[in-house]
Amino acid sequence: MRSALSLFLAALALLSLLHLAVPAGSAWHVSDFTIALLGKIMCYAIVAVAMDLIWGYGGILSLGHGLFFALGGYAFGMYLMRTIGLEGVYHSNLPDFMVFLDWKAYPWYWTGTEHLGWSLVLVVAVPALLAAVFGYFAFRSRIKGVYFSIITQALTYAFMLLFFRNETGFGGNNGFTDFKRILDFPITSPGMRAGLFVLSGLALAGTLLLCRALVASRFGRVLTAIRDAESRVMFLGYQPLWYKLAAWTLSAALCGIAGALYVPQVGIINPGEMSPANSIEIAIWVAVGGRATLWGPVLGAFVVNLAKSYFTVAFPDYWLFFLGFLFVMVTLFLPEGIPGVVVRIRRRLGGSS
Repeated sequence: MRSALSLFLAALALLSLLHLAVPAGSAWHVSDFTIALLGKIMCYAIVAVAMDLIWGYGGILSLGHGLFFALGGYAFGMYLMRTIGLEGVYHSNLPDFMVFLDWKAYPWYWTGTEHLGWSLVLVVAVPALLAAVFGYFAFRSRIKGVYFSIITQALTYAFMLLFFRNETGFGGNNGFTDFKRILDFPITSPGMRAGLFVLSGLALAGTLLLCRALVASRFGRVLTAIRDAESRVMFLGYQPLWYKLAAWTLSAALCGIAGALYVPQVGIINPGEMSPANSIEIAIWVAVGGRATLWGPVLGAFVVNLAKSYFTVAFPDYWLFFLGFLFVMVTLFLPEGIPGVVVRIRRRLGGSS
């Protein structure tokens, strides 16, 4: 883990240097597009690791993690919208969509979002609080398996429909866009792009270290035991509710952080991020990378999303077919994901020698 993280951080520093210090005309220059794409995928990788924590180690398959990711993005997007100020189309202190709808003031839940610190609190607190409340009632009722997955997908779909409504104060189907700056620094400047890229990489590294420490601890061992035999764990005197709830809430908070880093790099957040298809795609990243491996979901997020970047340009009509085919193949023939393939090849090479 340490050596892999060291290589990852070194690559992060090198790419940032090539982006900022090397002239745009040079063959060694890393373009804005590449930095934004890799930064976006690292945000996805954080979500994949968060998903692996509850699915790979806790046995809880969520089909609603896109909701927590989007809520973190919206929480930070509120701050970004406040920084536009009078530079909007209508030259008002209110965002353009509020002026268009004839709003006279910000809703109460926008209070304090002009401050970066409070917005960062919301980024973590909003998805974590929702996850804690929902998870408490779901786990206390012993809902699990496919029933839990369906309920999380229904929850995500309900929030998507809610955020599509203009009267909720989140921009309706257009969402938030046209961001200007963070702490008075232009959001499109090379320095800011590189900074967000590095922050995304550091957040991914921190997520890996945190989850690694958790799964190697007593908490992680109990969580894995709950996955394998929850009834026996209860017989031994442990209360699965609190272990599952803690992992579930932490996973949601990590998704919120990923969403907050994602929004300024992509430049938009709308209810489409809450679509059930996005949450299913998160599960595919983890399945492709291999559950209960931590590094595997990172690999899965990069492989699937790089393939998506290529297919949606070269063969836009066939991407969903490819994604479905990939999921079926992994489920039927590669249940351990890419790491399982590597292990099999090593065993065969070792046996043949």
